[in-house]
Amino acid sequence: MSNKTKQKRPNYTIEFKQDAAKLVNEKGYTQKQAADNLGISLSAIGRWVRAEQGSPSPSATKKSVLNLIDQDELTRLRKEVEQLRMEREILKKAAVFFAKELQ
Repeated sequence: MSNKTKQKRPNYTIEFKQDAAKLVNEKGYTQKQAADNLGISLSAIGRWVRAEQGSPSPSATKKSVLNLIDQDELTRLRKEVEQLRMEREILKKAAVFFAKELQ
């Protein structure tokens, strides 16, 4: 393995993703032109454009295709579920601890 640090992926807002997809879908830009002008990867803009168009990608044969807003909400909800599960586990451990203390 190399000693290079792993580069962090940029986090774009949903509005930015939608506006970038609109450049291709509505303004007539090619995906390459839009990616170069915005300084983003070609694969990222391709995903955003497909998400906004709603056309199924080859990897989405069994899954329904989500638009960008749905993807953003799904990510947010998954993070919230993970946090709630963690809090529930802490509360379970606390309940066991205090039950033992009362005996």
